[in-house]
Amino acid sequence: MSAREKPTDPAPYYEAHVFCCTNRRAAGHPRGSCAERGGEALRDYMKGKAKALGLKNVRINNAGCLDRCELGPTLVIYPEGVWYSVSTREEIDEVLEKHLVEGGRVERLMLQTADKLPADRVKA
Repeated sequence: MSAREKPTDPAPYYEAHVFCCTNRRAAGHPRGSCAERGGEALRDYMKGKAKALGLKNVRINNAGCLDRCELGPTLVIYPEGVWYSVSTREEIDEVLEKHLVEGGRVERLMLQTADKLPADRVKA
């Protein structure tokens, strides 16, 4: 039992709960937004792909601002609390397969607390 769980807590309703940022800011906002970077389409793709993979106890939801705008589109998977920065369908496929099917991690896409935009995503 984790430190946050209490003996009377019910079993989780889902094995995993994925929150995909779909927040939209005004055009030209200095932080940008996940929606303007394709977050909505990626969330929709992830939902369909998870269903096609038969992930029945996994819920894919949109989320308002997750406050990591510069790194977006971002998503976070609970109960682990693992954050990812994803920008393509192929990256979504990788996260679904590696994290949600196999129980591993896609380390190159994972975000740490102090992370800035991953080096391979910085536009010159």
